[in-house]
Amino acid sequence: MILAAAAVIASSVAIAEETKEKETMETVVIMTTNRGEIAIRFFPEAAPEHVKNFIALSKDGTYEGTLFHRIIPGFMVQGGDPNSKDGNPGNDGTGGITYKGEGTTLKAEFNDIKHERGILSMARSQSPDSARSQFFMMHQSYPSLDGQYTVFGQIIDGIEVVDLIVGTPRSRSDRPDEDQKILKMVVEEWETDKVNLTRDAMWEEERIAEEAEKK
Repeated sequence: MILAAAAVIASSVAIAEETKEKETMETVVIMTTNRGEIAIRFFPEAAPEHVKNFIALSKDGTYEGTLFHRIIPGFMVQGGDPNSKDGNPGNDGTGGITYKGEGTTLKAEFNDIKHERGILSMARSQSPDSARSQFFMMHQSYPSLDGQYTVFGQIIDGIEVVDLIVGTPRSRSDRPDEDQKILKMVVEEWETDKVNLTRDAMWEEERIAEEAEKK
């Protein structure tokens, strides 16, 4: 009986340790563009389906080769449309796919997270439940989007890459004159402490750079 009880206790401890380890890890996507790398964390508690969709499309290669087809300084950069791979600019911004397959969409998962600089949110048409693969990353805060689009992630490194993309000369329709392309998406598991430290270091670096510019 003593040996059996000890085995149960040991098993319970192992399960608890495994659960704790899982709780301290989170998924991060490294987006490599032709302007540099961007690291992204996610908010699965706030938008589980949108997070699942973005990670799945990152893994299966959907995003690789797509363009940021719409860039607006002071607002955001938009990409993720598979149509942007076909060399026909006329249909960019009209396509999309979800992890569930062709012809499917995601139901809105509006939440309380604000559309601030560095936030990752999902593009959609007029219908709230029309999101597919297109997304946008905030260049600056834009409160009028809050509660109207599904926020599901946040840049934790590489915010300067967004600045480079959005600073590209663009047409009257906000299309970059030169292609701004996603080259590769890598899905990794990071310790939450590393995620937070990386994010904090990015914002601190930006703060220091801004102060230096003022001098």
